[in-house]
Amino acid sequence: MTDDSQISSFQLVGDPANAAPMAKYMKNQFQFVGVKTPARLAQSKALLHASLQAPPTTAMAWSQALYRRPEREYQYVAIDLAKHNWRRFSVAELLALRPLVVAKPWWDTVDAWRVVYGRAADADSTVKRQLFDGFEASDNFWERRIALNLQLMSKDQTDLAMLQQAILRDRETSEFFIQKAIGWALRQYSKTDPQWVRTFISGHQLSKLSVREGSKYLDR
Repeated sequence: MTDDSQISSFQLVGDPANAAPMAKYMKNQFQFVGVKTPARLAQSKALLHASLQAPPTTAMAWSQALYRRPEREYQYVAIDLAKHNWRRFSVAELLALRPLVVAKPWWDTVDAWRVVYGRAADADSTVKRQLFDGFEASDNFWERRIALNLQLMSKDQTDLAMLQQAILRDRETSEFFIQKAIGWALRQYSKTDPQWVRTFISGHQLSKLSVREGSKYLDR
């Protein structure tokens, strides 16, 4: 089977009874096949395995092709492909996938892309800087959400200058998903250095949402 035919022949089989509730959960912004996560992973297992045997550019093309399909689960499979292949992607290839972040964006896909980029960032500090600079400089708030949460799993390897830069740029942004991301970043880092987070919150004017989210673990 050729690379093109492998992706063109891939189809998810869902339960129509699941489709409407899944769409409702996403505020009816997207169509759904009706495939829940365990079934999606099972049905896409062979494709994900095949992507590891294909050239990285082919895996990228598969993700891009899947993203063009209308049903939301295909975007999830596209991101699963990237999660399987991020180690094989160059920085240029990772950045070439950025348009998918803002294609049909909502928290579900954006936060899944954050996992892809976060893993690559944590593996190499130079890559982290390049990815952060690309996302943090964006005019699109979904991309800046990734910049804010790029280091969620970095723990004591967190670059505090980057974290502070991202927060201070957007601390007055009214977008809910940005303020939530600021709080999420602070809350996660408070597991590593609660005093730094405590000092940062007390020293900066942040939204009530960001403070509430960021402080969740500080009083335990």
